Amino acid sequence: MLTYHFKSGGDPLYIQLYQDIKSDILSGSLAPGEALPGKRPFAKQLGVSVSTVENAYGQLMAEGYITSMPRRGFYVAEVKTLPQTPEAVPAQREPDPVLASLHTVLSQRHWFADFQSNQTDPASFPFTLWAKLTREVLNDDQVALMTNPPAGGTMALRTAIADHLRDFRGLVVAPEQIIVGAGTEYLYTLLIQLLGFDRIYAVESPGYRKILQVYQAHRLKTAKIALDHQGLRPDLLEDSGASIVHITPSHHFPTGITMPIARRYEMLGWANRSADRIIIEDDYDSEFRMTGRPLPPLAAIDMTGRVIYMNTFTKSLASTIRVSYMVLPPALTAAFYRKLRFYACTVSTFEQAALSRFIAEGHYEKHINRMRQTYRRRRDALMRAVADSPMAKIASISEENAGLHFVLTLKTKKRDADIVRDAAKRGIRVAPLEDAGAHRFLINYSSIPESVIPEAVRRLSEAVTA
Repeated sequence: MLTYHFKSGGDPLYIQLYQDIKSDILSGSLAPGEALPGKRPFAKQLGVSVSTVENAYGQLMAEGYITSMPRRGFYVAEVKTLPQTPEAVPAQREPDPVLASLHTVLSQRHWFADFQSNQTDPASFPFTLWAKLTREVLNDDQVALMTNPPAGGTMALRTAIADHLRDFRGLVVAPEQIIVGAGTEYLYTLLIQLLGFDRIYAVESPGYRKILQVYQAHRLKTAKIALDHQGLRPDLLEDSGASIVHITPSHHFPTGITMPIARRYEMLGWANRSADRIIIEDDYDSEFRMTGRPLPPLAAIDMTGRVIYMNTFTKSLASTIRVSYMVLPPALTAAFYRKLRFYACTVSTFEQAALSRFIAEGHYEKHINRMRQTYRRRRDALMRAVADSPMAKIASISEENAGLHFVLTLKTKKRDADIVRDAAKRGIRVAPLEDAGAHRFLINYSSIPESVIPEAVRRLSEAVTA
């Protein structure tokens, strides 16, 4: 006779009964084919309700531990378990190096100052205002919030973006030309499907490494095009055989070069020499030009529909707000809706509604103006700290007037890897520029509070001169 005892205050009684019977089946105490008590007598015997036994049996049947025969009752099923002998235990595998590396990154101690990160200082985000707009959206836009947006995003957000581009970037486009997505990487994948897998995609060298990785992950043919002091070289682009090129003309990443107007027209000339050529213009942090107004984008002077304009709110608002957008020329806009309109927009309707209000009510413009002043102060504080530090004699700063990073060049015989290591020992994270020559370091200051800059530079200087 089966007898079980239940713990008060623990799991529900039917769960405890289910677990007890299951344990007896797995241990062999209840053999395959053995009959279980009927629900009513079993419930009376255990002092529980019939529903408790019924629910326990139901769960055991659903998982295949018991079977039911009409008018005959319940029986233990044959359950084959894995042998528990030592020989059956698989040998210990060596740790996967990729997973081990990921664990190292995720468990990294807190940096005193991370000059490699492009994250946003939490003190800079308008949390109070964002919370207010979110509450308003939840109260006022309930029908819209529960309506699936078209592939390109909600019309309210696309209209707000179009108005902003017209007023502050000199770019006149229809809202329908704007495609909203969760991060530029996602938009790249849409562009690859739109433009084709049989093309050669050119990228800047050095350049934004992730875009090259996205192209390579899709097994595309790529060409790395070298730069000069004005940006990507059109002559090398012409020789590469590429028909699509990705550039950052307003603030090249990572060197910070700003492409002059003459070179921009050269790029448009390259695009116009063949009907299948396209320029992808990444305008990722143009809002933060520190001297004068932001330069007009290449797309604003494109008269033939050869430029795809891309931008993101991850730089201007927060790195965790994964909202980006691209502006397609009219012909490509029509092609997008023919080929890819089946895709759902990857940004939640709730987030789009709050962001569209943030832009349309003028808060975004005020935020940009405020953050431009904040970042200018941080940049100036960094430059003063470098000038006052022991490494001043061997350090020079370039391309500091646009965007949220500059390049620190050091005249030293010390290896870059040793500088990175010695800086890390002091809680400072820096990274050398890849493919850009020795002793050049990217200094990104968007996440560095002004109060820690003097000490951060002092520690970095120690690492450089040690």
